Amino acid sequence: MGKQHYQITVNGEAKDILAEPRELLIHTLREQLNITGPHVGCETSHCGACTVDIDGRSIKACTVFTAQVAGKEITTVEGLGEPGKLHILQEMFKEHHGLQCGYCTPGMITRAHRLLQEIPNPTEEEVRFGIAGNLCRCTGYQNIVKSILAAAAVMNASQEAAE
Repeated sequence: MGKQHYQITVNGEAKDILAEPRELLIHTLREQLNITGPHVGCETSHCGACTVDIDGRSIKACTVFTAQVAGKEITTVEGLGEPGKLHILQEMFKEHHGLQCGYCTPGMITRAHRLLQEIPNPTEEEVRFGIAGNLCRCTGYQNIVKSILAAAAVMNASQEAAE
C-alpha cells in the first residue's frame, strides 16, 4: 500500500498530508511539516521528548501512526503561545531554570500544559506524578517542578483577576 492523504489539524492549522499508513506522527511533524519542537529521543515511548497533545490527551508522537490522528487536533509546544510571545509555562521554565540542554523541554512543557488543564492548582506531588513519563537527564527535576508550580500560580492569579 502506498502513501495516503490525511487531514490533520496542527497548532490550529488544517494540514493535508501524504504519508505511508505506518508512518509515525513524530516523523510527519518533523520531516513533512517542519515542526521540530517534538524531539525524537528513544522511539520506544520511554523518554517523552516527543510528547504532543492530541484531542486533549498527552500522547508520545513516536507511538502513534499519522493515519491514526486523521481528523484530530494536535498541539505541539509551538502551538502553546501566541505568535511572537512565549506561553507562561515557557516563561516560567526560563525564569526558574527548568532546562539545561533543552532536549526534553518541548515534550515536558507540552505535558505540563495538559497537566495544568487537568489540575489547575497541582501540588508538588501531583506535578511529579504528572510528568513521570517525561525524562530529563540534566536537571534533577527540581527546577522543572518549580517552573510548573510557578506557571500554575501565575495562570490561577490571572484567571482570578479576570473573574
